[in-house]
Amino acid sequence: MFERILTISGKPGLYRLLSQGRNMFIVEAVDATKKRMPVYNSDKVVMLDDIGIYTDTEEVPLREVFAKIQEKENGVLSIDIKSSTPEELVEYFETVMPDYDRERVYLTHIKKIYSWYNILVENGVTDFVAEEAGDETDAE
Repeated sequence: MFERILTISGKPGLYRLLSQGRNMFIVEAVDATKKRMPVYNSDKVVMLDDIGIYTDTEEVPLREVFAKIQEKENGVLSIDIKSSTPEELVEYFETVMPDYDRERVYLTHIKKIYSWYNILVENGVTDFVAEEAGDETDAE
């Protein structure tokens, strides 16, 4: 399920891939609206499975970051993205990913991670680690 979730440049939130045509995708908003719409080849679309966070030694897949947040929180984030100061947001992220690359991971990236995590958890997408194990089995 996680590998079918994507982000579209210029559009807020996350979307679930429903079907694919020759020149477009049909997507559905992951949030409560469940709004469906076409997305064309000219739109910049990125699957969440293709996103990683830079650390001092490697690039960590976003699903692993989400799994670490889930392990720490057991549900929706306790930190409020809108009312927290930038320092508080960064400090919280450091508790989750202490070795993230501070030169390449910006505050905007951290805010997106928090926002996406909350959208996924609030809408029932919480199995970040189990799917990864399934992907490894499929690859063999």
